[in-house]
Amino acid sequence: MDGQQAENSEKFTKAAAARRALEKRITAKQEEMQAEIEGASTAAKEALERATAAGKLAEGKFMYETTVSSQLAFEFETSKLSAGMMTKLNEFAAQLKADNKNVYIEIQGHTDSSGSEATNLKIAQERADAVRDYLAKKGGIALHRINAISYGESAPIASNKTRAGRTENRRVTLVVLH
Repeated sequence: MDGQQAENSEKFTKAAAARRALEKRITAKQEEMQAEIEGASTAAKEALERATAAGKLAEGKFMYETTVSSQLAFEFETSKLSAGMMTKLNEFAAQLKADNKNVYIEIQGHTDSSGSEATNLKIAQERADAVRDYLAKKGGIALHRINAISYGESAPIASNKTRAGRTENRRVTLVVLH
């Protein structure tokens, strides 16, 4: 029996050591991911958190984001894409296909603070949806890899007190996660 107990004790010690090593690797990976998240913009962090929560990411890594001013992207006060925006989206889709990576894209619609909050949320969502629909229909990006969300006026990047600031705040951001 003493030999059996020694053998079991040795197996237990090895299993415990393997578990500690695994816990260290998991902790190191979590710290690595946290550092990567901290390096991303606030909008990208929020997108990553939503995508991770939805289980849509295999690895949960921020790749990059692209922002286009609404002034360049849409016809005046509409959600109809401009010819210039269609060209940019074609280039964006071609780059995604060339990279050939399993990605998730969050399209974020933003407005300035002019108008009511409800109106701003609506137009920002309509614009994000227009970009999503274009990428799916013309760009060949699968819809299950794309999410469109409206931030309305809630996430300004400049002051809404100046014309230049308001122009900067009217935008669409495409966040690409892997």
